[in-house]
Amino acid sequence: MKKWQAALSAATLSAALGGTLLSLTLSSEVSMRATLSQILIFVALAGFVASVALRPAGDRAAAVSRERSAVGEAEKHACDFSSVAANDQALQSLSELRDYLADPEKYARYGARMPRGVLLYGPPGTGKTLLARALAGEAGVPFFALAGSDFVEKYVGVGASRVRELFKKARKAGKCVIFIDEIDALGKRRDDMASDERDQTLNALLSEMSGFHTGDGVIVVAATNRIETLDPALLRPGRFDRQIEVPLPGKAERLSILRLHGANKPLSEDADLEALAEQTVGFSGASLENLMNEAALLAAASGEAAITGDDLNRAYLKLVAGADRPSAADERERRIIAIHEAGHALVSRCLTPENRLARVSILPAGHGAAGYNLTVPKERVMVGRDHLERQICVLLAGRAAEQAVFGEENLTAGASSDIARATEIAAGMVSELGMAGEPAVSLAALNRALGGVTGAAEQARALLSELYGRTLVLVESEIDALSALADALLESEALEGSAAEAILEAALSSERPESA
Repeated sequence: MKKWQAALSAATLSAALGGTLLSLTLSSEVSMRATLSQILIFVALAGFVASVALRPAGDRAAAVSRERSAVGEAEKHACDFSSVAANDQALQSLSELRDYLADPEKYARYGARMPRGVLLYGPPGTGKTLLARALAGEAGVPFFALAGSDFVEKYVGVGASRVRELFKKARKAGKCVIFIDEIDALGKRRDDMASDERDQTLNALLSEMSGFHTGDGVIVVAATNRIETLDPALLRPGRFDRQIEVPLPGKAERLSILRLHGANKPLSEDADLEALAEQTVGFSGASLENLMNEAALLAAASGEAAITGDDLNRAYLKLVAGADRPSAADERERRIIAIHEAGHALVSRCLTPENRLARVSILPAGHGAAGYNLTVPKERVMVGRDHLERQICVLLAGRAAEQAVFGEENLTAGASSDIARATEIAAGMVSELGMAGEPAVSLAALNRALGGVTGAAEQARALLSELYGRTLVLVESEIDALSALADALLESEALEGSAAEAILEAALSSERPESA
């Protein structure tokens, strides 16, 4: 005991977090209590594990299954197709299933077989779960909702028994919708590394989907963000034979979603939802709902009579960049941050004029940023090599501006995130897209097929070096515009996009280097 007390009497914890050294000196009494608590917890866990391990395998599986016996209980439907905005193509496809659930005999007379499974795939937050709930609500049938992870367990046979239990309850309920969210958790492509438990669970799902009668009114709807990872046996006709993409909404669809979520909120006359839809490129339906809710919270906190356009703008900035905070930087650091952000804005204005500069700030915001540049990209369907190269140049512009003004020996760590993102884009251009010297070769596909393919790192490095050189030449040629915007940022700390663009336009030279 004396040895323990001597070891614990001066326990000190030091950790470097973001350049900050955090030191905690614990007293011997607190340390002893913590150590004894850990010992007791370890002994209790060891006893539990030993008791479970001594059970027969069948008893262990049954015990785990009993813990999740409530899995698959039907839910009451609380929404229908009127609760869904946008996704017109998906709604049209699901309306056929609604008609089938309402009158399956109609389709039987024509000898038509409705899809046994419907797979909704697309980015997170696009409304896949909402569509499944709306289908059940529109048809007025029970809704069984589970996640793919609910079927994944350590013990072999548990997941398969849950699948059989779910379909048994569904058949007992009659016409119904079974919804499996994140189905890739149990339906990933099988390979030599797959576990017996996952294989048995997937086989049980395949068997149930092939085995239940088409006239019993049971429709399986599943959702995934990664359709490419699913096992081919799931996607063949007779299983999930109808696959519906649920993509990110376009401008018109975003407007309809904003209007849907703004219908129950008091909006002032200056709350321009059309302008908000235009600047929320890349937002999912869930993100738009969250934005409207944030605006409502801001208006309520301010005690306003209605949600104003300023509330919507503040909510947008808060979600995209984070809330501004007072800066603790000294004058030299503020100058570096201003030069860095001015560099991004300058190169974005010169190389991607189709994008709209929304805001430039040297105030700390979310994600650990000391400042930020917020640019609204133009909506596009196809992305070309030139666009990707210009995007990399914009990302590298902050580092280039620091080097142009302060010299290479005074570079800071402020560009670390930008450099990482630029490197990821360059790596994708080289390894996946064939955009770096070998236009018909995907090095990643070669590596998956053959293994041991080399040279991608060298090609990506050469591409990044070339683009950084182009960016540095552009920044140095427009040093007056860079300094003018940096000075304005030091004075105001944050500038709206229109004000920043006006400063740049007044200072930009009429001729720019061809390398830009």
